[in-house]
Amino acid sequence: MILIDFTQIAIGSLMVAINRGGEEVDESLVRHLVLNNLRYYRSRFTEKYGELVICCDSKHYWRRDYFPNYKANRKKDRASSGYDWDFIFTTLNGVRDEIKEHFPYKVLEVYGAEADDIIATLVKHEQGDLDTIIISSDKDFIQLHGFHVKQYSPVSKKFVNSTPPLEYLREHIIKGDRSDGVPNVLSPDDTFTESKRQKPIRKTMLITLTEAMERWEPKDLFQLAKCNRDTWVRNWQRNETLIDLNKIPDDIRNEILREFKDTKTGDRSKLFNYFVEHKLNNLIQSIGDF
Repeated sequence: MILIDFTQIAIGSLMVAINRGGEEVDESLVRHLVLNNLRYYRSRFTEKYGELVICCDSKHYWRRDYFPNYKANRKKDRASSGYDWDFIFTTLNGVRDEIKEHFPYKVLEVYGAEADDIIATLVKHEQGDLDTIIISSDKDFIQLHGFHVKQYSPVSKKFVNSTPPLEYLREHIIKGDRSDGVPNVLSPDDTFTESKRQKPIRKTMLITLTEAMERWEPKDLFQLAKCNRDTWVRNWQRNETLIDLNKIPDDIRNEILREFKDTKTGDRSKLFNYFVEHKLNNLIQSIGDF
């Protein structure tokens, strides 16, 4: 499978086009960028990994139900960016629906799930049986890497190689994830929403904690972290739930697998008329790559 982190690659390619300048950001540009990316990834990887599966974010996240501050800082960052995000997301949703109708790929969106949840669930469901590549620059997917699972970053334009998945996951839980509004394990829930400074975790402490996990349960490491036991256990569970892709709720996981099984692909016979209708002249000559 070629698992596409749809919003991540779409936003990434759009930001590159905007920063390059010289082009009006309209529906036609967004459509062309998204489709050209899909064409490239399919033509490059389909021989080894099979067909594309487009993985999309739901508007509602189960992680936000669990932790209301999850990704709360992104709204403020977008408001100050100067971009028309309502237009961007409305347009991307429209292109997603066009792909669902006209292209021979499964397009998955499950209420309560992010693309990360869909990708992780499909990887674990097919583990050991199917070569899989994840198309995303999101480092959260490092925890899924394995013999049959690779990751390609559209930003760096190369495969993602890193520390062993379990070691990465442990460090990530300890350090948190600022981009998702998840503080480190020493800091309170409202660290980023209230613009507080995180309590520092020095590199020596990080190494000590990750090495100790080879022998001890995480809940027993509060003394090494020089932290109150109850605070440590609570914050560890918070970060583990939000970051560890093994913690996806069973009902979400089951719905993803049901959706994957039941979802039909679009009708390839409609592709040519679709390209003509939307004046995708530069892509018509490559229609076989889709």
